[in-house]
Amino acid sequence: MRAVLCTEHGPPEALTIADIPDLQAGPGQVVIKVGAAGVNFPDTLIIQNLYQFKPDLPFSPGGEVAGTVGQIGPGVDHVAVGDRVIAFPGWGGFAEQVVVEARTVIPIPETMPMDVAAAFVMTYGTSYHALKDRADPQPGETLLVLGAAGGVGLAAVELGKVMGLRVIAAASTDEKLAVCKEHGADELINYSTEDLKVRAKDLTGGAGVDIVYDPVGGDYTEAALRATAWEGRLLVIGFAAGPIPKIPLNLTLLKGCDIRGVFWGSFVAREPKRNAQNLMELVAMFDEGTIRPHISARYPLEDTGAALRALMDRKATGKIVIEL
Repeated sequence: MRAVLCTEHGPPEALTIADIPDLQAGPGQVVIKVGAAGVNFPDTLIIQNLYQFKPDLPFSPGGEVAGTVGQIGPGVDHVAVGDRVIAFPGWGGFAEQVVVEARTVIPIPETMPMDVAAAFVMTYGTSYHALKDRADPQPGETLLVLGAAGGVGLAAVELGKVMGLRVIAAASTDEKLAVCKEHGADELINYSTEDLKVRAKDLTGGAGVDIVYDPVGGDYTEAALRATAWEGRLLVIGFAAGPIPKIPLNLTLLKGCDIRGVFWGSFVAREPKRNAQNLMELVAMFDEGTIRPHISARYPLEDTGAALRALMDRKATGKIVIEL
């Protein structure tokens, strides 16, 4: 089978593609024939040895796949060969096959195409957990989404609208903000040309925003925190900008506000039943047409490095998908 390999830590350009032996399912495992794989920010970190999970070299990156079950191991009886599924191996997904624990495999509804399935669960799962389980949203509250044109950001925009929130989308270009508007954003902030704190305050009549969804980090986090309302909540999703911000804690005292961490991967492992319920609700929203993944680009397996580079250079809106 063909697989993208990281043989040394470094940039996407250092990745290679090779023919390696077909995979075998062990006890409690399945082999998935990959039809499509989602490209996510952690993929850009793991190849540089900057992620919390550090697989041994060589390895194939790719943490989100959709495909069909090609082989089942001993003790597996709840999925069968040929079933359409999605899985989150952590790495190994940028290949024609991947081995995963059978208990982690999620069926794909017939209404969901393979490429959409590969772009769906990680972004919407993260954003739904953040807003539903961590933000305590109340209808009519204001949600400020940073990096709003990215995968998790655009999902947060859509889910915020589903939850009855007033959504302010913040991104770095007018083109990205146009995509946010198409997906339901009520107000827009271009933080390359506008002062994030000042504009967010203006859009809320000086009161500030109730919830901040922050997958960006860097200097934007403090600016957004300064724009929160009394008893606001800042959700820490990630640090796409690079630097991990150092926050003056007096701001939380002055505003009576909270900074809340969001780690969807740990939530999945610690509370699988709650996560399963969330995923059922998300699939129902998809079937109703209230949420719809935005796939901005599709790449063949051979161009995985270029796909990761596009994500690192912030040229993507929504999701990028590798198609096999």
